[in-house]
Amino acid sequence: MTGPSEYVVDFLQTIGRPHRVARRVIVPHPVMPQFIDALNTNLDLYKSRFGEPPSPPQNPNQARRPTPQEIYDDLKMPDEVLSGVYANGVMIGHGASEFGLDFLTSFFPQSAVSARVFVSAGQVPRLLESLRSAVRQLEQRQQPDGAGTDQASAANDAAANDVPPLADLEPPEGDGTSGDSDDPPVNPDS
Repeated sequence: MTGPSEYVVDFLQTIGRPHRVARRVIVPHPVMPQFIDALNTNLDLYKSRFGEPPSPPQNPNQARRPTPQEIYDDLKMPDEVLSGVYANGVMIGHGASEFGLDFLTSFFPQSAVSARVFVSAGQVPRLLESLRSAVRQLEQRQQPDGAGTDQASAANDAAANDVPPLADLEPPEGDGTSGDSDDPPVNPDS
């Protein structure tokens, strides 16, 4: 979802029913392109080390992908997740099977991890595409009137607050840290 000055990034846990929003992260508009660049760089590092990430399994009983509204209608959202956590930086690491995203809240003189999310490697390309789509939709909405007023633009504007959920969470292994990566984390703020 896209607000007037921030993106709302929901990470879903779809193991079991009902599905739930495991983490909601609020990212300012200027930080999102940096996050996308850092995630893309880390995905390239992953590919050079491990090859293409495995594709997530598809549900053979699902004729079509549900709309964001259909997904959110069925979601359980705990109260402590509803307002989300603010993040103006991210550090990314990966192992052979998952990516660890440490969302940072940086205020002088220190930074703190406001959310830690583990995403299966196969979900990262879909996450990247969802983030890029949200940025494109915001850019289209911010264009002056008269630029791109065709039906496709109007449809994108109508769906701008309905960006599909970004990734299914994998349950953390071990102590919840991603210590199987030799690659340094990528911090877009450095």
